[in-house]
Amino acid sequence: MTVVPRAARSGGPAASNRCTRRRFLTGAATSAVAAGLAACSDRTSPVGAAPGSTGAGGRGSLTIGAIPDQDPEVLQRLYAAVADSVAQATGLAVTYRPVTDYGAAVSAFRTGDLDLVWFGGLTGVQARLQAPGARVVAQRDIDEDFHSVFVVNTATGLSASDDLTPLAGLRFTYGSQTSTSGALMPAYFLAQQGVDPRGFPGGPGHSGSHDATLQLVASGSYQAGVLNEQVWASRSEAGEVDPAVRLYARTPAYHDYHWVLGPQAVDRLGEELPQRLSDYFLALSLDDPDDRAVLDLFGAQRFIATQASNYDQIEDIGRQLGLIT
Repeated sequence: MTVVPRAARSGGPAASNRCTRRRFLTGAATSAVAAGLAACSDRTSPVGAAPGSTGAGGRGSLTIGAIPDQDPEVLQRLYAAVADSVAQATGLAVTYRPVTDYGAAVSAFRTGDLDLVWFGGLTGVQARLQAPGARVVAQRDIDEDFHSVFVVNTATGLSASDDLTPLAGLRFTYGSQTSTSGALMPAYFLAQQGVDPRGFPGGPGHSGSHDATLQLVASGSYQAGVLNEQVWASRSEAGEVDPAVRLYARTPAYHDYHWVLGPQAVDRLGEELPQRLSDYFLALSLDDPDDRAVLDLFGAQRFIATQASNYDQIEDIGRQLGLIT
């Protein structure tokens, strides 16, 4: 889907005199893991497009994407709101392009088919390494202190605990194989407690997404699984978690999701683009109804600044697992 700025649709200057809309600022992994696995006023100025760029009103275009970590309809609702918000802030024609899996998001970013992507920690590292010049833009407040949660089917009889060792004897599923919160970091924490990350009966499953993990554990196809805490919290609050699924354990904290901007977008739209997009995300406020709609969909209070070095631990573990070469 492509969102064209409203003013551009009617022929007027994009994003001008719209004080109630977007405010746009100017200005030590273990060897066990390696064996286990082989989120007014002048601030409404639009971003100028580089010569030759295309899009509504000649202002250029931006294609956004995200790793498919939740149900497609959830993602469509979320990134439609993001596309509309960014379009109104920047005057760009913003397109959300869904992808089939985590690897496809990284590949599309590398080739320039996606400009701005919401990556997890691991996929963000992979993407930046494969696209020299890529810039980290922002993360949610919850991403500097992110957690995964292990869940079990109530038929296991297990109650909440910090001890992960009882999971070793259960049929277990991760999320996507390159999910930070659904595979990489949970495997790391399992190994720290002496649990072989791939030593589950029949071998571990890989559901493909956090929502799918919940469904598989609820059905009994797997007795236990792991997913990111934000999805668990939002599904629980909405009453969408099957009563057969119980929270078992919460991992220690780590950095996770973040927006990454590709070098091709900077080439087209100017060197100021990374900072201006970062300023846009950091200006989102719960006090503004339109901002709140976006923040609520992200499960965040606000976006905050981040830097590539925050993901050094994830890169180190990814290299141990052979997921980064």
